[in-house]
Amino acid sequence: MIVRSLKEIIGTERDVQAPTWHSRRFVLAKDGVGFSMHETVLYAGTETKMWYANHIEAVYCIEGQGELINHENGETHRIEPGVMYLLNEHDHHTLRAHTDVKTVCVFNPPVTGREVHDENGVYPLLTEEDA
Repeated sequence: MIVRSLKEIIGTERDVQAPTWHSRRFVLAKDGVGFSMHETVLYAGTETKMWYANHIEAVYCIEGQGELINHENGETHRIEPGVMYLLNEHDHHTLRAHTDVKTVCVFNPPVTGREVHDENGVYPLLTEEDA
């Protein structure tokens, strides 16, 4: 059994900051369970362009207001508490945060925690063996 608290993650390698978001990684690839799970806050007034070419991501909003733009078809979706979206087709997308948007994110395959978005918003496919 794995039990982790936010308090023990803050300030460690599992506490990752980027210009438009902040992510605390509760479950990573090295935990060996086949997925990773993060609490991520996207900062108010920012836009984050992403494309998970190597991962499937499910995102559940627990706080804040924003919008999700699907670059594949031009659709825009309101993001607010209680809304989930699943990037099941490796969709190119942008999340526009009107307020701080707090989410819980699940990735498959799991991320290692060392990934950084490239110029296209893509995380590389890393494994623990790549360390």
